[in-house]
Amino acid sequence: MIEETAAALNSGIATFFSEENMERLQGVMYAKSARAGSYLFWEGDAADKLYYVKKGQVRITKSADNGRTLTLYLHLQGDLFGQVDPFRDSVHGFNAEVTEDSEIGIIQQKDLEVLLWQHGDLAIEFMKFMGLMHRRTQTKFRDLMMFGKPGALCSLLIRLGNTYGQPGDNGIIIGMKMTNTEMADMIGTTRENVNRMLSDMKKEDVISMEEGHIVIRNLNYLRDICRCESCPKEICRM
Repeated sequence: MIEETAAALNSGIATFFSEENMERLQGVMYAKSARAGSYLFWEGDAADKLYYVKKGQVRITKSADNGRTLTLYLHLQGDLFGQVDPFRDSVHGFNAEVTEDSEIGIIQQKDLEVLLWQHGDLAIEFMKFMGLMHRRTQTKFRDLMMFGKPGALCSLLIRLGNTYGQPGDNGIIIGMKMTNTEMADMIGTTRENVNRMLSDMKKEDVISMEEGHIVIRNLNYLRDICRCESCPKEICRM
């Protein structure tokens, strides 16, 4: 039986920070329980905290002028996200929706600044981590803008495979079930367009379905369509 929410890859912040520095970061966090359907922050709220997913899942979204919502990230257990910058009165440009009952560790910007000032090795690791997050954002917008909706969908399938993929007899099984509407929200198109593109891929034997899960059968096809640059999996993920 396929595990619906199993993740083959979860490159959380523990892969970027030493054990000692992880303890330092966790030492300044305060805990918050969040129910599915609630929000950690909205567009326009003050941006002075970082959020660490101890348990659960959080979706980062952006509201468009036409009323649609674009899903930008799905943050899993072990992920750190949020917005802190050196300018005063900074506000969030996105929403953070809790999609599963979650336990969140919150780091206030003032506490983070003290840690970075006290520990130079932590500051270097944090700079590298933020650089990787910036590159991940760049590649996502590249995929959305450069190669049309087919390229964006192929990129999304690759990212889902890297984040939730499990090896199977017929290819890479994406362990997380996702509706076509949810996929459409991730690439800024309609459910009907996603239906059509997925149907075309099934006819070409690029993907198949097993018990409601997408199976990637021809990864090279997806890479060709979105002009894959062979980024590390730490970047090419949800």
